[in-house]
Amino acid sequence: MDPQQQSWWRSTGRQLLWAGATVVLLAVAIRIGHSYDITLWDWIKLLIVPAVIAGGGIWFNVQQREREQQIANKRAQDEALQAYLDGMSQLLTDKERPLYRASVGDSLSTVARARTLTVLPRLDGSRKGSVVQYLYESGLIIKGRIVVDVQGADLSRVNLIRFNLRGANLVGANLRGANLSMADLRGADLRGADLSRADLGGANLTQADLTAAGVDGIDLRHAASTRHPLIYRVPRPWMAKAARRAHGTNMADAIMPNGQKYEDWLKDSKSRSEGGENSGSS
Repeated sequence: MDPQQQSWWRSTGRQLLWAGATVVLLAVAIRIGHSYDITLWDWIKLLIVPAVIAGGGIWFNVQQREREQQIANKRAQDEALQAYLDGMSQLLTDKERPLYRASVGDSLSTVARARTLTVLPRLDGSRKGSVVQYLYESGLIIKGRIVVDVQGADLSRVNLIRFNLRGANLVGANLRGANLSMADLRGADLRGADLSRADLGGANLTQADLTAAGVDGIDLRHAASTRHPLIYRVPRPWMAKAARRAHGTNMADAIMPNGQKYEDWLKDSKSRSEGGENSGSS
């Protein structure tokens, strides 16, 4: 008998045991009821208090286990983050071959990239933000001098609110659902990055490169003047809230996903929109 069948038989045996015990208890209760003239309602009143107490105990235990699980999860994330930072710090401070002297593709850079890609999926948004900040401030993801390639890195839902990432290289990173509100992304390289459903409210994207970036859920055609609000295409009732969050994003000289400068892209979008309206009216 294979393990799966054994497990099924054990489960079935437990169910039959509980069913048998329930039948026996009901039979005993009925016999006692006949002997002492105890009605079903009397049994219900007799058992309701213990049942409530038992239910409360079960609920408390479930809540306690959930809290313990949350605490354990946070502790595991903290430990994973600290281990990552310690390991990267050792690579950076190595006297013979420090990480900051490495180049993308060599063995040292590959090790750093592997560590980064491994730890990110285990972290929540805030801790992912700590990883990005560490890489940036250590000079490892700077445009024009890349040491750690973050292409394909899981930065989904990363919290980068008000972060200074000026000139950062985030080419091909998964920034889906990221919170980049009020972040300084001037001159950042975001080519091929997935920015779907990202919050860019108030972010400074001046001269940022968004070529081939995924911007699903963001409608850039509503941006205007020098400080451009991005209007998110999201289901109501979140539409107005998302639009307010997106207000104030600076897109001056940004390169759009199709390779055009933002100003030219905006003019073309307006022209196409007006052309469609004219053709529709005629």
